[in-house]
Amino acid sequence: MKSQNPFITSKVNLVIITILVFINHTHADNFNFNTYNNHGVIGLINTPSARFYDEGAIGITIYDGTPDQKITITSSPYDWLEASFFYTNIQGKPYPGFENQDYKDKGFNFKLKLKEEGLLPAIAIGINDIAGTGYYSSEYLVGNYGIGNLDLTFGLGWGTLNGLDNSLRNPLTYIHDSFNNRPEVFEGKGGQFQPSRYFSDKSVSPFFGISYVINDDLILKIERDTTKIDGFIDYQVPSTRASIGLEYNVFKNFTVGLVKERGNFFSLKFILKQDASSSSDPYEYKKVNRKKNQSNYTHFINSLSKNGLGVNKIIESAEEVGIEITQFSHPNLDIIEEIIYKAKKDSGITKNIKSDYRIADLDVYSNIDQDLNKTSKLIYKREANRKFNQNTKLSIRPFLAAREGFLKVAILLENNNEYIIKDNFFFSSNLKYSIKDNFGDLVVGPSDTYPAQVRSDVKEYLKNFENRLIIGRAQFDYHITPRKNNHVMLSAGILEEMFSGYGIEYLYFDIEKNYAIGAEVFKVKKRDYDLRFGSLDYENVTGHLNMYYRNNYLIPFDAKISYGQYLAGDVGTTFELSRSYRNGAEFGIFASFTNVTEEQFGEGSFDKGIFFNIPIYKNFAEYRWRPLTKDPGAKLNRKNTLHDLLVKFRPHNSN
Repeated sequence: MKSQNPFITSKVNLVIITILVFINHTHADNFNFNTYNNHGVIGLINTPSARFYDEGAIGITIYDGTPDQKITITSSPYDWLEASFFYTNIQGKPYPGFENQDYKDKGFNFKLKLKEEGLLPAIAIGINDIAGTGYYSSEYLVGNYGIGNLDLTFGLGWGTLNGLDNSLRNPLTYIHDSFNNRPEVFEGKGGQFQPSRYFSDKSVSPFFGISYVINDDLILKIERDTTKIDGFIDYQVPSTRASIGLEYNVFKNFTVGLVKERGNFFSLKFILKQDASSSSDPYEYKKVNRKKNQSNYTHFINSLSKNGLGVNKIIESAEEVGIEITQFSHPNLDIIEEIIYKAKKDSGITKNIKSDYRIADLDVYSNIDQDLNKTSKLIYKREANRKFNQNTKLSIRPFLAAREGFLKVAILLENNNEYIIKDNFFFSSNLKYSIKDNFGDLVVGPSDTYPAQVRSDVKEYLKNFENRLIIGRAQFDYHITPRKNNHVMLSAGILEEMFSGYGIEYLYFDIEKNYAIGAEVFKVKKRDYDLRFGSLDYENVTGHLNMYYRNNYLIPFDAKISYGQYLAGDVGTTFELSRSYRNGAEFGIFASFTNVTEEQFGEGSFDKGIFFNIPIYKNFAEYRWRPLTKDPGAKLNRKNTLHDLLVKFRPHNSN
């Protein structure tokens, strides 16, 4: 046997070591070069990957293929968890009862990181369409390994990802025979969890592919697509199992993709994403130029004002300074205290500062003690005056899940006004004018109004948007703190687009505790469809007991549990789980279970959905969406709750 050349052997070993040392781990989870696949999951084209964005990232994917058209909202609450909601139009598949319309479907996906990439690959596990109709139901185990600009993807797919004839035996069948059987038909009409399906079938299909970064803006993706062809969706028989595509980063947060799928057709994809890194960026303090002969305290007040903090009062003793702060623009206490510290330093104030935090004249928190109050002199007091704030902007109002079309949307000119009558007494309004919309052809068909019609007639309101000034809100709010940590808000007027009324909310909130408890009750009346001042016959009393909890340990999260009577008169509990970030971003899910049974509720089985708040250009884009507009589990869409106002004075929940 011919012996190996030791020089060649050592050279090969050196090359291998060099590759391992210079693995591009910045590419492994790089924001610019890991993009969402057609289903809104970070991956290649139709297959997923084991890549994740940093926590706080959010993306919107719009996909146009054959026969699928899909919109997906994806969030990364943590750097080990990815969750997404999709809404799809299946061309050529008729909607039951609307034969001239394509079938609409929606569902949830999630992916969980099992292992970070090191010398061994990154590994993740995921489930698609976890509680939907089952049309896109699939599970997978996937790994990734990055070498320079090349990222390798390989995995095993179940369900709709198991479409190969030459597939492998399901490895879980070696553990238990129950994994051999996968129900062909999804139970009910969807909206139910069905664990017996997950990772079950006699076989699995191996998929693999590559992602290659050509340059700073261009990515090449090639995959072996194992999508099941003979399933619930009528996909074309592939001429090849290979799909190839290019994705171009138009700019940092916007990507366009063009793909030739399975040798049959071209598809187009648009991806809009919010950079996760902004979630932990420090606040950009705005320095104020000091005027000649300006006092320390005047400069201090101006610096706070420039950075979004309003000063009501300043007192001074021989050793300390007390300031009373009212703020509306920052998402948490960390940023507020950071601004106060920097403004103090810039102003040349050397004494220790104690603060009194108030909002809407609610006494949130104070570390100003009696000694300081007794021994101090008044330096500054804001003059009491009425104030008018207004904001006019263009906004987009989407309406998804309409049987009349895949995407119904309105472009609105929206005006928000706030008139501060007193520090604790406000009038606020919201006026809208539809510049352009396609709501006019919405058809209000037969509706299941059990137990009463409170939301399922939303189309009747939307049809009146066209070329009209409509009133979205016009209400009075009065706030008071009758006792320390006990807060009350009275509200009356047009409370939202569909309901007017009056009511009261109570909240026990201690800034130093990680929980809060409250209650609310409102007498409401259904508004007329013309969205002016008229009303319909329906009225009811709705109220809930609310408990809030913020977990700051191991896995940070916020939780809310509400029990009470909903708008339609049904009684039950709503659960919310969310994650918030230092910059004010928030992602969450919710579900409501009431005394309306699954059979009475119908499709979806129970009320559920997603919500998020995203800071865009220093303003917040707020969105709450439920896949089905049903009447059970419906709550008032109030402008603010006491907890919304006060929670910003807590430090953010970070690990």
